[in-house]
Amino acid sequence: MLLSLGQGVPGAWALFAPRFFYDGFPLPALAWVTKFPPYNEHLVRDLGALSLGLATVLLMAAVSPERRLVRAAAFGGLAFTVPHLIFHTAHLGRFGTVDVVGQLISQVAPIAVSGMVLVLSRKSHRPSAAKRMHSKEE
Repeated sequence: MLLSLGQGVPGAWALFAPRFFYDGFPLPALAWVTKFPPYNEHLVRDLGALSLGLATVLLMAAVSPERRLVRAAAFGGLAFTVPHLIFHTAHLGRFGTVDVVGQLISQVAPIAVSGMVLVLSRKSHRPSAAKRMHSKEE
């Protein structure tokens, strides 16, 4: 659910108020996106729509936690967040210390959560002790 909100809120903001998103994300005093000019309404709206699409899949996985859906959603989240983190770490020189820390936290957190989801949703390939004993008795 948290991953869905993390994609959905900025996604809706970018889709429905692209100029305001560009000028004020994550907060007007920080305005991280303005450090990468020029403003492009089409690109910002597309980012918003794609983020909402990912948020929808993440929300479905949270509401209906079927193992394959949860894992697919987590991998989908990683497919966005890992390249996003790589890009931003290569461009941190544009930002002050507070912004760098904020960006790293906001970008590493969803990667850590997705990784944790993948680890916790792993299917054990070893049969449990009870199943092994039962099959020996037969």
